[in-house]
Amino acid sequence: METQKWSIVALCLLGVLGSTTAKAEEENPEFWRAQGAKALQAALNRKLNTNVAKNIMLFLGDGMGITTITAARILKGQMHNQSGEETVMTMDTFPHAGLLKTYSVDFQIPDSSSTATAYLCGVKTNLNTVGVNAAARNGICKTQKGNEVTSILKWAKDAGKSVGIVTTTRVQHATPATTYAHSASRKWYSDADMPVSAKKEGCTDIASQLLKNTDIDVIIGGGRKYMTPKGTWDPEYPRDLASSGKRQDGRHLISDWQKMKVGKVKREKKLWNNKLTHNIALFEPGDLRFDVERDPTMDPSIAETTEKAIRILSKNPKGFFLLVEGGRIDQGHHASRASMALHETVAFDNAVAKGLELTNEEETLTLVTADHSHAFTFNGYPFRGQSILGKSPLYGKDMLPYTTLMYGNGPGYKVVDNKRPDIRKVDTQSKDYVQLSAVPLDTETHGGEDVAVLARGPMAHLFHGVQEQSYLAHAMAYAGCVGRDLRHCESRPQHTNTKRILVTATDDDRNSAPSLVSSISLVTALLAAVLH
Repeated sequence: METQKWSIVALCLLGVLGSTTAKAEEENPEFWRAQGAKALQAALNRKLNTNVAKNIMLFLGDGMGITTITAARILKGQMHNQSGEETVMTMDTFPHAGLLKTYSVDFQIPDSSSTATAYLCGVKTNLNTVGVNAAARNGICKTQKGNEVTSILKWAKDAGKSVGIVTTTRVQHATPATTYAHSASRKWYSDADMPVSAKKEGCTDIASQLLKNTDIDVIIGGGRKYMTPKGTWDPEYPRDLASSGKRQDGRHLISDWQKMKVGKVKREKKLWNNKLTHNIALFEPGDLRFDVERDPTMDPSIAETTEKAIRILSKNPKGFFLLVEGGRIDQGHHASRASMALHETVAFDNAVAKGLELTNEEETLTLVTADHSHAFTFNGYPFRGQSILGKSPLYGKDMLPYTTLMYGNGPGYKVVDNKRPDIRKVDTQSKDYVQLSAVPLDTETHGGEDVAVLARGPMAHLFHGVQEQSYLAHAMAYAGCVGRDLRHCESRPQHTNTKRILVTATDDDRNSAPSLVSSISLVTALLAAVLH
């Protein structure tokens, strides 16, 4: 009781001191009244865009729960020497918003493959399964057959649109894999990762399905070791055995992809009068580097890869579907490295900005959402403007400080002899700092609360209220007149604004971001993986 009393007194004193950090204008009530009136008028002036979506861009922040969005917003502002709390990220400007329920058919808290099957295929399913319905069982090949479900990427391709995937993980990972693959296990990246029984029963690995199932025009991410024969040296890391090829069937899927596209590329170049219509660029053997650790001269940012994809896909007069995944947000959280996760989220928001810059909102539906959240908390009454990666000004009952960002479980559990570590002299803003957690686990888990969906463009008002996550695929398909429900294009003509924001094919190559060009050149020279 005495400790609680002094904590309250301390908090009151801190409140007095903290009030001096407020901007002078914020102490004037007219500041907030004017801000509210401006926002209200903007809402009143907004007109619904009921065009048919020629293009659909889905930006998926893996593990980007609402707490992550809030913390990343503050970090982005503080990276520009601002207080941070009042910062407006690009995704914050989207006028329509809703919440999505993320549970899978068999678990309260889902994984990335079951959620991806929901928002891409419109069907909820079981944990760890990819592109199959809930009648399929995790890891059991024979239950996969006859239970496959297709994704909006395939529906868009069948409608004549160009399609692409951009990710910061391997392109065989759960989220991108669900656009094209059907697998009883998300872990079957290559045939080397499959049990013998599954191969005997006729199941195929995810990497091989990248070539077989759907003709994807643009594929950018990592994962080249799953595409080459066992023992094949990686061109960038020839001495690293873990980076060498894994395939046991002897296939070189990158070369196979190139051969498959030769005739098609010639036809589309002639039809669209364009130079580059297809692209596969795999920048790492596995996942891409974290944004704060990448070499800008070799490793493109997610904004740069998004730009490259849009410039290629937009050459199709029928439009495109593009999935952009900030996949390493999730991996930063699993390691309980909040700095990594938040910097990945900021980079992801920059990619959203690039996508909006290169497209026309009158004809492009753009969504930002997450597949699930994490056991990630923001707590402790920090001062306004205090580093989001810093420590609470209040100490715990043990008279030791704690960070304002923490995890419910994970590798950050550091209690020894019933005592927490003293972090007063620890740099908690370091990219390598592991946040404290309440329960010891090797890797932190997902969270189960609803995630946000933010929308702008044609039929963006469909993304509202609280919905099942599987609703997303149906609403996107309706807006773009792809898939089963074509009522929208029967009642509304497709937007016919012919204004071109994008550069021509010749300018495309000349104006591409230098780091992306150099990176793709490396992959081209070493893997023959980019077609021109």
